[in-house]
Amino acid sequence: MTKDVFSIRGGIPLKGQLTIDGSKNSAVALIPALILGDEPVVLKDVPNIADTKTLFAILRELGGIVTQLSAGVFEIDPRPMVAMPLPEGNVKKLRASYYLMGAMLGRFHEAVVGLPGGCYLGPRPIDQHVKGFEALGARVTNEQGAIYLRAEHLEGARIYLDTASVGATINLMLAAVKADGQTVIENAAMEPEIVDVASLLNQMGGRIIGAGTNRIRIIGVPRLHGCEHTVIPDRIEAGTYLIMAAATNGDVRLNNVIAEHLEPVVAKLRESGVQIERGEDFISVHPRKAPLKAVDIQAMAYPGFPTDLQQPFLTLLTQVEGTALVTDTIYSARFKQVDELKRMGAVINVEGRTAIVRSSQRLSGAIVTASDLRAGAALVTAGLMADGVTVVQEIAHIERGYAHIVEKLSGLGADIERIPF
Repeated sequence: MTKDVFSIRGGIPLKGQLTIDGSKNSAVALIPALILGDEPVVLKDVPNIADTKTLFAILRELGGIVTQLSAGVFEIDPRPMVAMPLPEGNVKKLRASYYLMGAMLGRFHEAVVGLPGGCYLGPRPIDQHVKGFEALGARVTNEQGAIYLRAEHLEGARIYLDTASVGATINLMLAAVKADGQTVIENAAMEPEIVDVASLLNQMGGRIIGAGTNRIRIIGVPRLHGCEHTVIPDRIEAGTYLIMAAATNGDVRLNNVIAEHLEPVVAKLRESGVQIERGEDFISVHPRKAPLKAVDIQAMAYPGFPTDLQQPFLTLLTQVEGTALVTDTIYSARFKQVDELKRMGAVINVEGRTAIVRSSQRLSGAIVTASDLRAGAALVTAGLMADGVTVVQEIAHIERGYAHIVEKLSGLGADIERIPF
């Protein structure tokens, strides 16, 4: 049985312009949030990726009416939805299915959701989600691999998160937006995607104050009306293409970006010697004349360097002068691409949560396998840099988060195609 792969002939500088899609990490939370609505909502700039397609399928399973109005634009009518149990099936295909817990609990006061799937990046417990749901008045049990949530009614509460979890912060906003009284989330995560979800809920009539800070206040409302909302640009997609442009010493302009969301990545690229220009809604990488310099990276919660870009950036660091340290404080198992990069000639040692990257000769094409979404992006980056042909297997991981990646890179001059293998 054959599977499609990406075949990449490397060594070609990327050149041209590219428009960035709506944020994957926002969309996978915004779509479940629509369950809470009492009227239809139009969602714009939805990325055309496997995860959003799966979530729309789940909304249809619940009885929702999902209508595509045009490319990236969907109308969702949540009024016919019912609290159907979701112990198996589509919920197992992606990590973000846990947002169904908060949304269904907030609307129906009950939910049955199978434990989420997606990329394995080490232990990612949902204990902070459960702690918050229980504080709001829910009973939460784990029965045969599914989470059961039940509540007579939901009452606002003060919740302190032991870790600033993006998932828990969003899930508790979803559960609390229709709860009685006031909820305060302390030590909340501050990522732009949280602000995007709060913006949607507020446009629907919610009362959420402080999103983007470490203290979020939610005053419950009885009803959420319809609205139109545009998903924010994907800072991780933009950062990935910035790194790819830098890795090939290209000349690329990215349109539809929020530059401040990319500041940690831009700062590190500039520190390494990449020539970058910023505008109101664009960022450009220009060719450089000097070799890249080694820089150390520490992936942290926002506004630190994003863990989702650690893997592609590590690939870039294989070609700098000197030795670089890459540390991931978020996920313990986010170096799965390292063994594949070594097959291409990279010199990397992993010690715990830190990878030691030493300058190496130019990478050589090889057959490599993507173990997860961002590791796949790292291997595509490596293929673009390498001499010869690189074949990337298990590309379904990559297509979970990057829409039309072959077409976009081809449009920048890359020699990449999707072929059976």
